Amino acid sequence: MTQLPEGTPPEATAAECRQVQSVLDTVGRRWSGAIMVAASRGAGRFTDFRRAIPGISDRMLSQRLKELENLGLLSRTVVPTTPVQILYEPTARGSELLNFLQPLFRWGEKHLPALPPVGD
Repeated sequence: MTQLPEGTPPEATAAECRQVQSVLDTVGRRWSGAIMVAASRGAGRFTDFRRAIPGISDRMLSQRLKELENLGLLSRTVVPTTPVQILYEPTARGSELLNFLQPLFRWGEKHLPALPPVGD
């Protein structure tokens, strides 16, 4: 972001607004954050993610894994065994994103318990 002279109102540019929204849309997409957190905590195989994320369907998990791989946040490795194993892990980019999200997680732990649950 550009440094503004003192006393200048902090107006965001259209490009900054689009960038922030793009990041929030990516991370905030249903199940994406949970998948990234599960991957950072050691989930690697499809079944690991299913166990770590209650309520996610196989179809949605498969779709989100592909999306996160396409975004360069997860890497996918095919292990030529019988049966074939597919392993996922956060890329350097994905790990960097998770590190930047840690303050957001801490904010949520501090402030969200006071908010009513979703759907109330």
